[in-house]
Amino acid sequence: MKARRTPWWWYVIAMLVGLLAGMGISHLEETRGLGLAGIPYLASAVMVVVGFIVLYLAWQVHKYTTTDPKKRAQLKPMDSERCVNTLIVSKALAIAGALLAGWYGGQIVMLYDRFEAPFFRHIVIECIIAVIASVIDMVLGIISEGLCQLPPNMGPEHPKVVRKRREERLARFTNRASGMPMQAAGQHAGNNGADESDKWEKPCN
Repeated sequence: MKARRTPWWWYVIAMLVGLLAGMGISHLEETRGLGLAGIPYLASAVMVVVGFIVLYLAWQVHKYTTTDPKKRAQLKPMDSERCVNTLIVSKALAIAGALLAGWYGGQIVMLYDRFEAPFFRHIVIECIIAVIASVIDMVLGIISEGLCQLPPNMGPEHPKVVRKRREERLARFTNRASGMPMQAAGQHAGNNGADESDKWEKPCN
């Protein structure tokens, strides 16, 4: 199994989706007063704390997988399931951070012109802090995903194995290409020798 890095355009799409959704919820807040806009400051702080927890877990995975196998025995054992789960959480954190950044950014765009009103000013300030926290989570998620990339083993995907296989194919092709002219020359020489022997074997008239 080979895990791939999350494409950059996934974050762009998540931000755009969040932006449109945030603008829509802000419109409903203005027209109907649903009370769904904004986010408590404590929630933004918790978002950042969760991001650093995921980063710490990813750093543990990176430290364990990059340690020399002889020294790895001294560390606390880590199963592959934990490594995979940490990778999944890191990807989810990055995507969620991008989505929430767009979500609260859309609210800022729609409500900023009402910043003079105390109620909307409070919501805009909450959203600004939430956008900062969301971007931090997105960056921490991307970094954590990179830390969870395991070094390839000596399997078929290892760079050394791939390079060796490529060199062997090239060597076989080179030997085959160089052997064909020699074989053709040998056959030609054999035919000439057969013709000469036929001349000597023919009786003289």
